[in-house]
Amino acid sequence: MKTTILTVLLGLVTTFSFGQDTTSYRSSLKKMMQISGSETAYKGVLVQMIAMFKQQQSGVPEGFWDEFEAEVSKDAFNKLINMVLPIYQKHLTEADLLAVIAFYESPAGRKFAEKTPLISQESMIAGQEWGKLIGQQVVDKMKDKGYLH
Repeated sequence: MKTTILTVLLGLVTTFSFGQDTTSYRSSLKKMMQISGSETAYKGVLVQMIAMFKQQQSGVPEGFWDEFEAEVSKDAFNKLINMVLPIYQKHLTEADLLAVIAFYESPAGRKFAEKTPLISQESMIAGQEWGKLIGQQVVDKMKDKGYLH
């Protein structure tokens, strides 16, 4: 009997501790995503997705989309946090998140967060150009070897 009670209490303590760790971790993850600019980026993606749906469903009244966007926007970021939480927990400790937060709270981190959208956009263009160069190299090499005419 004492063993059963001890086992149940141990299970409750473990569950309670995990819940506290998850709550603390979730809070740190949310702060990291906010301070790094990820929240803003995800909200931008949401707006783009809704614009795409509006374009595909042009017969749907504008009021529907306004209402839908307001409804989805209320909790979209929290739902995303809940979905990515186990992924971050798998790869990063809460101490890691706190270190990332500390970086983003520094002048260099704030500047990095501010410039990341521009860097990403410009890097995407550079990556496309790089891909074209590699593609041309493949074509040229295949021609040299007689695989293409």
